[in-house]
Amino acid sequence: MTTPLRLGIAGLGTVGTGVVRIVQARADLLAARAGRPVEITAVSARDRSRDRGVDLSGYAWEADPVALAARDDVDVVVELVGGEAGPAKDTVEAAIARGKDVVTANKAMLALYGQELAEAAERKDLALRFEAAVAGGIPCVKALTEGLAGNRIERVMGVMNGTCNYILTRMEDAGLPYDTVFAEAKALGYLEADPQLDVGGIDAGHKLALLASIAYGTRVDFDGVLLEGIERVSVADIRHAADMGFKVKLLGVAQMNEDGLEARMSPCLVPATSPLGQLDGATNMVVLEGDAVGQIVMRGAGAGEGPTASAVLSDIMEIARGTRLSTFGQPAASLRAVARAQGGSPAPYYVRMDLEDRPGALAKIAAALGESGISIDRMRQYDHVETTARVLIVTHRTARVDLDRAISAMQRTGVLVGDPVALRIEEIPS
Repeated sequence: MTTPLRLGIAGLGTVGTGVVRIVQARADLLAARAGRPVEITAVSARDRSRDRGVDLSGYAWEADPVALAARDDVDVVVELVGGEAGPAKDTVEAAIARGKDVVTANKAMLALYGQELAEAAERKDLALRFEAAVAGGIPCVKALTEGLAGNRIERVMGVMNGTCNYILTRMEDAGLPYDTVFAEAKALGYLEADPQLDVGGIDAGHKLALLASIAYGTRVDFDGVLLEGIERVSVADIRHAADMGFKVKLLGVAQMNEDGLEARMSPCLVPATSPLGQLDGATNMVVLEGDAVGQIVMRGAGAGEGPTASAVLSDIMEIARGTRLSTFGQPAASLRAVARAQGGSPAPYYVRMDLEDRPGALAKIAAALGESGISIDRMRQYDHVETTARVLIVTHRTARVDLDRAISAMQRTGVLVGDPVALRIEEIPS
C-alpha cells in the first residue's frame, strides 16, 4: 500500500478548519490526484473545547504547535497560526529542524523572515510553500514559479487586499465617506484586529514583497515597499476620478528599473475599462506581464475559509506528488540583494487641493509646478465653499520626487487650505 502523507495542522481558525473539512470530504479525490493518501494525524490550537464544526476526535492534539512540529507521525507541518514571529516562526523553524516540509499561509512571517527560512529549508532539501499567503485562492505564486518561468517579468500589479477594495467600492456606490464605510467594514468583521494592516497597505505590501522576490529573483525586501494607505481618499476623489474615466484602487506594483526594484502599494487611479478598474467588492486581482506571454489577469477571492484552504491544499498536493521547488522559484541562496529604485517610474498624477479664493492663488500653484519641471495636462475648478475653491490638476508624466518637491513649494505659498492629495495614474492597457 502507498504510504500516506501525514499532516500536522497548527492553527484551527477559519483556514485551519477549512483544510480539515476539505481533507475529510475529498479524501478519495486527493488520493487519486496525489497518487497517495493524504491524512491528518495531529492538530494544534489553544482552545481544545471550542466547537469548530468539524470532527477532530480522530487526531492527536497538541496545545503547543512546536510540539506538533516535533511529532514522529507528522510529515508536513501546515502552519496557520499567524503572526510575523512568535509561535508561528518557532513552529516553522522546529519543523525544518526535524526534517519536515512546511506549508504556510503566513505572509507577514515570510515577508520579514522568508529569506532565512527558505535557506534553512533548502539546505535540507525541504519544501517551504506559501500559495495561500498571497491573494487567497488565486494561484499567483504557482503562475510565477511555474507557468511563467520562461518569461522575463516586466511588471507585477494587483489589488491584493479585499477589505480596501470593499471600502473603496462602497464609498463609490453609496457616496458614503471613508469613516462611515470603515465603521461598516469593522462591524462586518472585514478588518484585521489592527485595522492599519488593511487600510494602511501593510497586509497587501507583504504580499507584493513576496511576488516581487519570485518575479525578479531578489531577496524579499518588505522594507523596500513604499506604503501609502487609503485613509486620505475621499468620496470627492472617487467622483472626480470617475469623471475622467478612472477608478481608485489600492494598487500594488513591482517592476525592475535601471536603478533598482520599484515596489509600491498605494491608492492609484486606473482606467475604468481595465480589468483592475472593473474589480468591485472584496475580490482580489493579480496582473502579471511577461515578455513572452504578454498580460495575464487572475481574479478571485482573496480571503475566506474555502479559497485560502484551497490554496493550502494545492501546496500539500504538490508535496504529496514529490515535487520539489525552491521557495521563491530559484534557490534562496542565489537570490540577489537589489537596490531600491529612487523615485520610481514617471507617471501622470491626479492632484486635488483646496485654495483660498483670491486673485493670484492659482498662478502660484502653476508656478510651483513649473519650477519643478511639471507640466499640466488638464485642470478643473469645482464649486466654491465660502472662501475656498477646490482645484483638480492632472499632470503630464513626472517623477514622484519632482511632484513632492512641487507640493512642498505649494505649501509655502500661503494659498493652500489643508494638504493636497496626490494619486498616481497607473498606465494600464484597457
